[in-house]
Amino acid sequence: MSHEGIRLVSAEEARRAPETELPREMVTPAKVRVQQSTGEGLEIEWKDGHRSRWSFVWLRDACPCATCHEEREAQGRKPGEGKVKPASLLPMYQAPARPESASPVGNYAISFKWNDGHASGIYSWDYLRRHCVCEECVRDSR
Repeated sequence: MSHEGIRLVSAEEARRAPETELPREMVTPAKVRVQQSTGEGLEIEWKDGHRSRWSFVWLRDACPCATCHEEREAQGRKPGEGKVKPASLLPMYQAPARPESASPVGNYAISFKWNDGHASGIYSWDYLRRHCVCEECVRDSR
């Protein structure tokens, strides 16, 4: 039985106030473009007129599955921050993150099968909008 998709939380984390719900237009895409052939990333035009764009590397490093979430938390990384690479004499080549495929998950999310074999992350529209990396959103989150 796989543990991916199940995340145990501490009592303190469970007591934290839930995030406020975003207005429906902010988390409903008008257009979704997965630019797989160019390798550019994911672009979403939201119903409220906002545009978001993420590189595939950022998306892979921000995978919301339980395993990746716990690993990021243990290392003190935020979604989208890459793993610290250990210093070594001969660094191993690692191909840049690219999806082999992308699939809608109902009306609420998208999932990717990554070229490293990982496929358990479900990127909800809410998650993506809350982690928008455009200049405006980054400035407003400070």
